[in-house]
Amino acid sequence: MATDDPKTLVSTDWLAAHMKDPDLRILDGTMFMAAEGRDGRAEYEAGHIPGARFFDIDDISDARSELPHMAPPVEKFMSKLRAMGVGDGHQVVVYDAKGLFSAARVWWLFRLMGQENIAVLDGGFPKWQAEGRAIEDMPPVIRDRHMTVRRQNHMVKDVTQVSAAAKLGDYEILDARAAARYRGEAPEPREGLRSGHIPGSKNVPYTSLLNEDMTMKDPDELRAILAAAGVDMAKPVITSCGSGVTAAVINLALERIGKTDHALYDGSWTEWGAFPTLPVATGEA
Repeated sequence: MATDDPKTLVSTDWLAAHMKDPDLRILDGTMFMAAEGRDGRAEYEAGHIPGARFFDIDDISDARSELPHMAPPVEKFMSKLRAMGVGDGHQVVVYDAKGLFSAARVWWLFRLMGQENIAVLDGGFPKWQAEGRAIEDMPPVIRDRHMTVRRQNHMVKDVTQVSAAAKLGDYEILDARAAARYRGEAPEPREGLRSGHIPGSKNVPYTSLLNEDMTMKDPDELRAILAAAGVDMAKPVITSCGSGVTAAVINLALERIGKTDHALYDGSWTEWGAFPTLPVATGEA
């Protein structure tokens, strides 16, 4: 079981013990890929952890971008969270319906916005349900609270910065996609994207960081996985994936082992794979 840390990861036991804390706010950050044919909001409305609000990753994003669920402008993040009754002084716990998938993206978004009192629920809604804990289908009572946001620009990278990092080799670029997609052997789920990976990047499939019950592996195991992937821990890290969601699982894992110099490539392969002028590598690292 994970060591509880309200800034990274907490257990179902921790959440159950803190459910009545007045400043606890619970978010359901469930997001599914189109091919899964599931609706995160509909599943939330059918049943969720008591008091949870639904955090819509696609809605709380940058509507000006053609890329999916890019980080929203500061003002939009503030207004959306205020409308959800989440603000300064709250301890936030976010979970998702897959165990540990999109909740990490919500955690990263809060960190990008300078909010540190947020943790992912280890094992998420499946673990909560499997333990027979309470669920409800009622919406929570919302009480407005202001949120102060200080965007941490070092936590996100754009395509120009990632291209420079790939050329210079001054960052470790870690790709969270499945190995077959990283190697260019499996087609991308989005049409029009080339197959392969950013030259010089290393493959750390996000699933390799998780146990069978979708809880995160312990810090020693995480370090061993990163070492096996050839990651130079002396370098800062940029994470990437298909569209900037599962990359955040790596960011969360890095934070768990005490490595704080990491950023996320928000456009990820949806952006890189669509640019015909950007180089693409295939095969092993």
